[in-house]
Order: sequence, then structure tokens, then C-alpha cells
Amino acid sequence: MPTLEWIGKDKVINHHQQVPYRVLEEKYTYNAEKSDNMIIRGDNLEALKALLPKYEGRIKCIYIDPPYNTGNEGWVYNDNVNDPKIKKWLGEVVGKEGEDLSRHDKWLCMMYPRLKLLQKLLSSEGAIFLSIGDDEIAHLRMICDEIFGINNFIAMFAWKSRAKPSNTGAAKVKPQNDAEYILCYGKSSKTLFQLVLSGKDRNYPHHDCDGDYRLQTILKSNRGESKRETMTFSLAGYMPPPTKRWQAGEETISDLYARNRITFETGEPMLKYYRHEENDEYSPFYCFVSKEDSNTAENGKKVLNTILGNQHGFDTVKPVEIVSYLLKHLVDKNATILDSFAGSGTTAHAVLNMNKADGGNRKFILVEMMDYAESITAERVKRVIDGYGNGKQAVEGTGGDFTFYDLGQALLLPDGNLNEDVDTAKIREYVWYMETKTPLAEAASENPYYLGTNNRTGYYFFYEKDRITTLGYEFLSTIKEKTESYLIYADLCTIPDEELKRYNITFKKIPRDIAKL
Repeated sequence: MPTLEWIGKDKVINHHQQVPYRVLEEKYTYNAEKSDNMIIRGDNLEALKALLPKYEGRIKCIYIDPPYNTGNEGWVYNDNVNDPKIKKWLGEVVGKEGEDLSRHDKWLCMMYPRLKLLQKLLSSEGAIFLSIGDDEIAHLRMICDEIFGINNFIAMFAWKSRAKPSNTGAAKVKPQNDAEYILCYGKSSKTLFQLVLSGKDRNYPHHDCDGDYRLQTILKSNRGESKRETMTFSLAGYMPPPTKRWQAGEETISDLYARNRITFETGEPMLKYYRHEENDEYSPFYCFVSKEDSNTAENGKKVLNTILGNQHGFDTVKPVEIVSYLLKHLVDKNATILDSFAGSGTTAHAVLNMNKADGGNRKFILVEMMDYAESITAERVKRVIDGYGNGKQAVEGTGGDFTFYDLGQALLLPDGNLNEDVDTAKIREYVWYMETKTPLAEAASENPYYLGTNNRTGYYFFYEKDRITTLGYEFLSTIKEKTESYLIYADLCTIPDEELKRYNITFKKIPRDIAKL
């Protein structure tokens, strides 16, 4: 498989492993005593690492909208990778093409470790959607092929992000695009979205394209084969002109329509779509293009203006409808949806709308590193929950809740010792996860150091902040749980190795033997 090389790649392939594990500090819960919805303020690389103990392999859907690297965004490379070529980038605003000759390298170095952690968090039947523009779409496709697997590529969506392309300046020399893209990858062959594409759900909609628009479709069979067809068509009511053909086929779209093999229907408000049912073996690649400019980024900004006023500072905002569309056709009503480039909080808005509409219990996790994580991201979610707007623009609240978190201290200090300022409960969660790769559910026991039993092994974390602990016969006498084997953490051990073997006990020394994420 072809792979992409860039400056710093060899230093970031495993950088996610060197990122310190930091605990999450709960700041407050909105509209409830306890909530599974999360908004996390902090660097998303460290936040994703902090989510692993509870959520590795459990996220059904991920949507991210990272910097498009246009040269106009003012994003800053901040990852502290131990390499002189990369360290010189720290804290510098990434510039335009020609001004910053390493801007693509910086973007790739930023994205790669985050995608590695997102891949770990994604469940085996889950899918990830990645919004992107022209500047990095080719690079993103190649690193996603590498991280998620080329066979797990599902589709590339296109959506009309602007009502009209720019007609000034550079547009006189270079055609201006009014579309953006969303890549979709699965975690494995179990991905729900792939089951949809293989023909088990024939009602999956395909949004039509506005005006004369050439669209290359990727048709997937349930044998994993692919074929490509290109069509050009215009919207004329619901019926495309008879001159527009499937270029790889013999029939016109009108012929297929006449034989009831294609249907045109209205979908979400202001959108139209068609369903292609030419045979049972193939289903089409899907493409959004907004109708009557209802789903452009400009419209997304208008919605945000209505919620927060005009001083939020966002020039481009994803429409809620785009995210809702992705989620509606993929996840179950109890799924957890993660957005680690949360911005103004569009993903949470979409999840709350959907739960209100169908009574679902979807959860969201948002991560935003900028200072506006509370003043804009969380504030928008509060107002969506409570209702917003005035008069004819008033929108009823969705209900719901969330807990707001900050990234806390690192669990392990640079010298390898445990950070004694970290709550012991957080350390116990981490140790259990590293041993079992499952979330800790505190077991009922008289022994305060008992973590639980997994695969017939009992786990104990004999740790005290203010004294040295010793695994000896006195501690063994406190163990009441009957299991085939035991794994016990302590500072010291006075029991001979022969005795440990006889009782099927594995001793691990604190902190030396605590594994790092």
C-alpha cells in the first residue's frame, strides 16, 4: 500500500504513547446531578489519552472538524515532540502556502497521533467522519488509509459549504470551490455503516446535486469489490433531463426512473434525495449537496448568531443538519458520539436535537482546547438545552445535561513516580484499565485495596500516599476473595518467590511496574 512521508513522520508515529496520562477534573454539571455527557477543556491529544481508560473501543461514532490548513485559520502547532526539527515549530502560527513551506508537515504531525488515539477509542462496529477541505484532503486520505486500514474506507461525502463561490481576487485566476468533504472510515468489517452500504438497508438516502454536477460514484458490493461510475445530472423538479446518463451504463437516469429503479423523495427540510435500486448487489456512494442554501456554513453561522449573538468570532460554522444526517443513519439511540475538535459545539447541538426528536439517549463527548470552551462551546449547549432566540426566531429547548471538565495533572511524574496530588481513585481506575483494558467498576469488598476480578484473576492495589506498603503474610491474611490467581501491587514484597508461585501470586512494584498508556 502506498504511504505518505513528511518531515517528522518518524517522530510522531508513536508520539501518542509518550503523551502523559492526565486525569479529568470535574468542574460542574449543568441541569442534572450527574451526566454522561462531557465537555472537556484542554488539548485534545491529552484529552483523548485521558478518555482511554473508560472509553477505549466503546465510541460508536466520531466526528471531527480539524483545521483545514488553508493558511487563513491561525492554528498553532503545540505538540512537544522530542525532535529539534519539530520543536522549532512550537507556538508558531501556521502560515500560507509560500510563506510557510512546512505547513503540510506541521498539519500531518499534528493530526497523526490524534488519529491514532481516535482509532483506539472507536468501537469495532463504529465509524469516524472527518471534515476537510481541498488543502489537505489527499494527505488526510492517505494517513487514514494507514491508520484505519485502506479496506475500512467507506465513502467520501461532498457538501455545498457556500452559497456562492468568491468572484473576486484570486477567483479571477483560480476557480473557487464551494464544496467541502467528509471522509468516512470504519474500525473493522463489523462497521454498521458498511452493513448499510452492502445492501442490507435499501432505504439509505443519497442527496442530489444542484445544477450540472459531475459526480463519481463508488459502488461497493457485499463481496468487497468496487466499481466506479460517473454521472452528470441537473435537478428539474424531481425529474432529471433524459439526456443525462450513467456514463458507465446503458440506460439514462430517466429510463431507470421509469422502471422504478430510482426514486426521488423529499428528505430533511430544504433537502432532496434519491434512492438508487438498480440491483441487489450494489449500493451507491453518497454525496450531500445542500438545496436552496439551507445547509451552507453561512447558514450554520446564522444559527450560532441566533444562539449567542454576533460576537462569537466564528466565521465558518458547520450546519447542525450535516452532523445530524451523519449520525441518524449510523448510530443507535444509546450510542456515544465523540468530537475532539468541538469548536462552537455543533455536534452536541445535533445530538440533543436528535434525542428530543426520537426519545433517544445518545451521549456526547466534546473536546475543545481554546479558551472559548466554556464561554462559547458550553454556553451554546446550555442554550440549546434551555431554548434560545426571541419572537419568531425562538427555538424550544431540547432538554438534556452535561458535565464540564478541565484536564488535570499528570498521573505519572517525569521521573516515573506517582503524582501524589492525584486522587487515589483515579490511580486505581488507571491501574485496572492497564491490566484488564476494561473500565473499573468498584467491587464490593471488605478489602479497600481490592480492585476486582477479571479472567479469574483478583487484582489488588496496595497503595497509601503517606507510607510504604509491603506485601507480606499479614496482607495476604486480609484477602477473602477466592480466585485462581492474584495480582498485587505494593511498594515492597517480603514473601519469597517460591511462596508467591505456590499461591499463584504475581507481585508488581509501585510505581515501577505500572504500565504507561
